[in-house]
Amino acid sequence: MHELGIMESAMAAVLRTAGENRASRVHRIVLRVGSLSGAEPDALRFAFDIVARGTPADGAVLDIDEVPARAVCPDCALEFDADAAFITECPRCRRICGDLRQGRELELSRIEMS
Repeated sequence: MHELGIMESAMAAVLRTAGENRASRVHRIVLRVGSLSGAEPDALRFAFDIVARGTPADGAVLDIDEVPARAVCPDCALEFDADAAFITECPRCRRICGDLRQGRELELSRIEMS
């Protein structure tokens, strides 16, 4: 379960940021997780409960914004939903496309603290 390692890294960043801002409590953490990132949101939530224990983030809300995969066709410029294949066919002109615009995100996007 690599989600535990991901969440440990995210929690280290959260706690570092909280310390830099002299915050004693973390209330909410928001992660952006792309559908092609390889990270499972449910496993991240489980890992969060483990790594947050006994920290200023214990009891905080973890929000996960799931980001769908989107690609753009280099010929007709259509932006469309992509699948897990990373290379897909444009639904309009049938050109093979590999230009993913989103879906690989795995980022800490917001921390609410006091």
